[in-house]
Amino acid sequence: MKKRSREPDNRRRIRFPNPIQVIGGIFAALFLSMSVYLCHYAYTNRQVMMSNSYNTRQKILVEQNVRGDILSRDGTILAHSATGADGKEIREYPFANLFSHVIGFATKGKSGVEALENYYLLRSDISLSEKARYTDEEQKYPGDVVTTSLDIGLQQTAYKALAAYRGAIVATDVRTGEILAMVSKPDFDPNEIDQIWGDLVAAGEGDSRLVNRVTQGIYPPGSTFKIITALEYIRENPTTYRNFRFRCGGHFTHDGETIHCFHGESHGDVDFYKAFQKSCNSSFANIGVSLDHAAFAATLKELRFGEEMPLELPYTKSRAAIDVNTADGDVMQLSIGQGTTAMTPMHLNMITQAIANGGVMLAPRIILSVDSADGKNIRQSDVQEIGRVMSGEEAQILTEMMTLVVNGGTGKRLEGLAYQAAGKTGSAEFNSQQKTESHAWFTGFAPAEDPRIAVTVIVEEAGGGGEYAVPMAKRMFDAFFGL
Repeated sequence: MKKRSREPDNRRRIRFPNPIQVIGGIFAALFLSMSVYLCHYAYTNRQVMMSNSYNTRQKILVEQNVRGDILSRDGTILAHSATGADGKEIREYPFANLFSHVIGFATKGKSGVEALENYYLLRSDISLSEKARYTDEEQKYPGDVVTTSLDIGLQQTAYKALAAYRGAIVATDVRTGEILAMVSKPDFDPNEIDQIWGDLVAAGEGDSRLVNRVTQGIYPPGSTFKIITALEYIRENPTTYRNFRFRCGGHFTHDGETIHCFHGESHGDVDFYKAFQKSCNSSFANIGVSLDHAAFAATLKELRFGEEMPLELPYTKSRAAIDVNTADGDVMQLSIGQGTTAMTPMHLNMITQAIANGGVMLAPRIILSVDSADGKNIRQSDVQEIGRVMSGEEAQILTEMMTLVVNGGTGKRLEGLAYQAAGKTGSAEFNSQQKTESHAWFTGFAPAEDPRIAVTVIVEEAGGGGEYAVPMAKRMFDAFFGL
């Protein structure tokens, strides 16, 4: 019997990895990924985490550092820390009520810039040698200094213009998005926040003194919304919008729904430009029912209705809705800024600024820089473009129309001045205790040919925008141009 020869087996053996090693590797990768994520999250959200009341690091910094100063754009102190008679650190606001909402307060919680820049105001980034000197003198380190874009002169003008009215005024630099003035009334004295806190809590939602109406107040925009309706009509009729004609008899009826012009005024025969100039509700209700619902919805989204906003301060989202199922009666209300449509003054100012800026919307910004107490720059803010929300040609057409509003239209109290303003008035009706009243609006910019400043005004329950809001805007423009 032949023996089978035994040849070496050259086939490669399959070696399975150790299960424990596999599981260990997976857990190591997960741990590494989680560590990287947590580090990234902690860094990118460091300001929010620092301001959390449960963060003990904040308490350590309070004991170690003196809260930093907040300055106006020219370096004037708007908020600083001092030592009280009892030896405790107190926060002082030299301008009292003037900057109450925008600068805010730092006790009983925080608001305004005090909350926004809490992370830096608590820190001290002075040099080690300076820290050693303060340590030797047994003193706290001085906190970082926050410089805002606020202009004291314009802020005072806005504050005096609103006087005893409830409402808001905001002014921005068209070219940079910098907030130059931000006033909301009713207001409060942040120096007295500890004393009035009990009354504010007891009053609940009935006391709105702490609400910054510029960014959080939401109102029917009334005829200022015709800027947006006009933009949509131009987009859908780029070559024929000038052919629009309408005979206004003081009202417009469609499918059983009727829209009236303000105070029932009859504007007669109007074209597109005159309808805008005279703020003819009937004409724009007629325009509204002709618009494509889906296209209008896209324009509203592009203008950031219902969208997140790049605002540094707390804000309320504006709302304006239309879809394929929206009834014509609701579209008619939307087209004149009534019904369920509501905006914040800040959002309207952003749209106004975009028109003035050739169609490019900029993010409003209140912080210019953060520096250490010994002058080292920690953070510098830059102009931030949100994006192009309309073409340059569309912006130019709207500028022409808004200039006509000032020259012989509802904004004529701004006519014939050393500067040419462009704007739109609004008288936004709302129901209060079974009677109809109006908020007075104005939004605009100047000079129309080379815009520098955008101003938006709302005066609650005042009446017509041309009578109440326009004169306030005029005071702002005059102050800006040194008149």
